[in-house]
Amino acid sequence: MTEFVEPLGPRILIRKDESRQKTRGGIVLPDQAEIPTITGRVVAVSLEVENDDEFPVKKYDKVLFHPKHAIPVDFESDNLLFVVPVEDVVAVFRRTEPGTSLHSSSDVEQDNLDFPDDDPDDHEDY
Repeated sequence: MTEFVEPLGPRILIRKDESRQKTRGGIVLPDQAEIPTITGRVVAVSLEVENDDEFPVKKYDKVLFHPKHAIPVDFESDNLLFVVPVEDVVAVFRRTEPGTSLHSSSDVEQDNLDFPDDDPDDHEDY
């Protein structure tokens, strides 16, 4: 029989990424240094979040979350699993294919750049 954790309500289950002991620039971080946001992978999503179109987080997404209300799950010895309220997820990491933009031109309305009150003769030449 296998055990699994299913988050309930507006929550998701996240496997926290390993803490970095060194920055990309080579600076060694002390053990007490705690960054107020943490990254991780979504392991499970509650039915409430899965059915909510306003919160586009899916299983396996990499997310940035605030750990204040995260509840550690004593399911694994390394304790890297956390049940996190969706309001504490502050960002989802997305990838785009090379050569594509984040929004297609049909998705983004073009702003009207005409300024009727702006007369080009009123500007001084510098």
